[in-house]
Amino acid sequence: MVELNLSRRQFLKLSGATAATLAIVELGFDDKRAYAKTKEFKIAKTTVTPTICCYCGVGCGILVHTKKNEVVYTEGDPDNPINEGKLCSKGTTLRQLYTSEKRLTKPLYRAPGSSKWEEKDWGWMLDTIAKRTKDTRDASFVEVENGITVNKTEKIASLGGAALDNEETYLLAKLMRGLGITYLEHQARI
Repeated sequence: MVELNLSRRQFLKLSGATAATLAIVELGFDDKRAYAKTKEFKIAKTTVTPTICCYCGVGCGILVHTKKNEVVYTEGDPDNPINEGKLCSKGTTLRQLYTSEKRLTKPLYRAPGSSKWEEKDWGWMLDTIAKRTKDTRDASFVEVENGITVNKTEKIASLGGAALDNEETYLLAKLMRGLGITYLEHQARI
């Protein structure tokens, strides 16, 4: 008779492994069928679109998986030389920007002195912003200062964000300089 010196932990591991092996053999585990089932994952028949994360100026690549115009999954882009498929905690949750129930889809306006926000349509909102910008610029525009042509306004400022790409930043700077704005800043310098 052979005597085995097994600790309690070793005995439990051995008996668990034996039970799992017998269950698989007796129940007929089919690896080909299991592999075929993996084709039914939620990203199996999705459209993959590469994009750039919008949270900071690093430029990490993200792959967005969509099915029937719905975002179903996002992951780091392994072909992107910046992040090589890895994402920070913000980038990992990027999908929630699109799918969150708290996402605003209409502009909100709060009148001066009011404590309530009200929904407005985009046309009204853009017209109001343009009118107020023009009124402020016209009321504060300085053409000449100390005999020097300056063409500026110091009552409006612009603050760019790190989520803007080069083209957006270029257009924003051109617009602001065209209005005569002198306080033109970016969050990366602050």
